[in-house]
Amino acid sequence: MSQNTAFVTGATGLLGSNLVRLLIERGYGVVALVRSLEKARRQFPDLSGIRLVVGDLDNVAAFAPTMQGCVVVFHTAAFFRDNYKGGRHWQTLQRINIDGTAALIEQAYQAGIRRFVQTSSIAVLNGEPGAIIDETDERDPAGADDYYRSKILADQAVRAFCASHSAMNATFVLPGWMWGPGDRGPTSSGQLLLDTVRGKLPGLVPGSFSLVDARDVASALLAAAERGRSGERYLAAGRHMTMAELIPLIGQIADVPTPRRKLPVALLYLIAGIQELIAGLSDKPALLSFATVRLMLKEAGRSHFNPLKSQRELGLVFRPLELTLRDTLAWYRAHEWLSESAGARP
Repeated sequence: MSQNTAFVTGATGLLGSNLVRLLIERGYGVVALVRSLEKARRQFPDLSGIRLVVGDLDNVAAFAPTMQGCVVVFHTAAFFRDNYKGGRHWQTLQRINIDGTAALIEQAYQAGIRRFVQTSSIAVLNGEPGAIIDETDERDPAGADDYYRSKILADQAVRAFCASHSAMNATFVLPGWMWGPGDRGPTSSGQLLLDTVRGKLPGLVPGSFSLVDARDVASALLAAAERGRSGERYLAAGRHMTMAELIPLIGQIADVPTPRRKLPVALLYLIAGIQELIAGLSDKPALLSFATVRLMLKEAGRSHFNPLKSQRELGLVFRPLELTLRDTLAWYRAHEWLSESAGARP
């Protein structure tokens, strides 16, 4: 291993894969935790300096020995099926997001690692519609949906461990809705872009969001590891935007027509039911799940986040969203997800 070797969970995901590439570029060695070697080899076909480890947060002890010799853990893995394919999954959310995180930081400490970067979420924060939200605006877990609550409790597990192990330096990075190249899942953002370009959107949905490039979040994670203050949160939420603004922008960049009519709430719930049924029978995410519809309505206007702390302490800079969308679209076209002959994922 190199002198500076990082352990990365969720390494084949949108954020994890961009973080791995950034770490290699900055001279780190990488031990990458993956669930599928096949997917990892597709994601990193030509990347040197990376060691692939197959494992799952369901059983941290099984891969724990591979953390030996690493100097930092970047925890980007999470379970978010309730907003991805619909349904209720609290037991799995607790087992993976909360218990898995607690086990991971414990095993990292046992392996001699003293720096841990937790990928949190804007889900742990809350504010009034239209208010500018910063890292101090706590969300009450009692009023959060299952995924949001799991992220709050996962962060609490990290804090509880550090409270009894003062030598562990842990920082928290809070991303918004991530977009960017390398989204092989695809996640909800990639699926939305694909469906928009393919003309599959029936109309515009309500709500506002905070969009950020996964590459910028990766930069925030690395900066948090190198110069973040232990116990501190750092927002990497990106740009506030409504769906009525986002969809036409995607259409403009992709040079495709996009819908203009806004869908009524009752129709959104009907579409969510159909989408969850389709998602349950396929490997594609639901464009709309019941959880997503509920969140869009509840969180409307609560997506203005203050990046000043991250800019000041981490030097975080957000690239223009238009560039992110162009790069994401170019990646899908280059990898033939938008081939004229098919129009479906390869």
